[in-house]
Amino acid sequence: MFRNSLYLGRILGVPVRIHVSWLIIFILITVSLAAGYFPQEHPSWSLQLDWIVGILTSFLFFASVLLHELAHSVVAVKQGSPVHDIVLFIFGGVSELSEEPKSPAKEFVMALAGPLTSFAIGILFGILWIITRASIESVAAISKYLAYINILLGAFNLIPGFPLDGGRVLRAILWGLKGNLSQATRWASAVGQGVAFLFIFAGIWLVFAGHWVNGLWIAFIGWFLDNAAMSSYRQVALQSMVAGHTVREAMSTDYPELQANVTLEELVVKHILGSGRRAFPIKRENQLVGLLTLHNIRIIPRERWQTATVEQAMIPIDQVKTISPNSDLWQALQEMTSEGVNQLLVTENGNMVGILARDNILTFIRTLAELGM
Repeated sequence: MFRNSLYLGRILGVPVRIHVSWLIIFILITVSLAAGYFPQEHPSWSLQLDWIVGILTSFLFFASVLLHELAHSVVAVKQGSPVHDIVLFIFGGVSELSEEPKSPAKEFVMALAGPLTSFAIGILFGILWIITRASIESVAAISKYLAYINILLGAFNLIPGFPLDGGRVLRAILWGLKGNLSQATRWASAVGQGVAFLFIFAGIWLVFAGHWVNGLWIAFIGWFLDNAAMSSYRQVALQSMVAGHTVREAMSTDYPELQANVTLEELVVKHILGSGRRAFPIKRENQLVGLLTLHNIRIIPRERWQTATVEQAMIPIDQVKTISPNSDLWQALQEMTSEGVNQLLVTENGNMVGILARDNILTFIRTLAELGM
């Protein structure tokens, strides 16, 4: 989902990444705390202390966001829903599930885990503020801010606008009542878009009222929520459409098998320009040795195409991602997304039986839609 992310490591078995946009919001929050909030709340503090406390508070805030997302992830994993990773980005954090929850009850519990964790963190910092407010001013200041912001984070996420946690709670309830995930997602997404438009209109109103920064930020959040709601619904609708279909139904079995000594120039002229094919199995003496894609070709400088062979540019067979023809088509699409590839080699009993590319899946889905299936 998020490109340009830095891998931090695993926490409780879940990969954690930071998107480059996180740096923007981290800097903005730190500056607003060190140059605005803390100097106003504590005018006797030195400039150095303002910045030390501001930076520390920002780190603790994002640690709180990470704990919020970890709560979702831990519950999801315990319920049997794999988690691809957690990504911290400009709007906070997101737990990327590899698949939808398996029941309304499981989604309900998983969705509530995040806000309840934020409330718990807020209460703990509130207790710490009460204990230290008369003795350790800097700790009390940090605790007061983090108590407030975590309670606010929990409350914000309970807004019933999908894909916020509150929207997922709403979807779980509708799913349980109607027994239809796709329909529940459509309704929850519609509510999510309504909430998004309210944010956008509120942001525009604030801009015209002279509050440019807050107005633009709130409108930007609304725009993000609108896009996220639509994207989430399209994903569930797509999953529903391909449910019950296998890789064998969509894969391509019509592909030329190229010998390893073919040049890239010959490949492009004879096999790509006229057919539009994007992936080719490569053989050496009738033994499959690799897979070549358009991306691999682009890496080789144009002036070398006349001499460079497909074997020099290909992905070695031991590094090629494979899948069984009997695998679910949705599973194949998820693997493409998680592995960052546009095609999978389809193998059965150790032999290649086809290639599944994203355009194969799109063509298959388009055909299903045209046939009304």
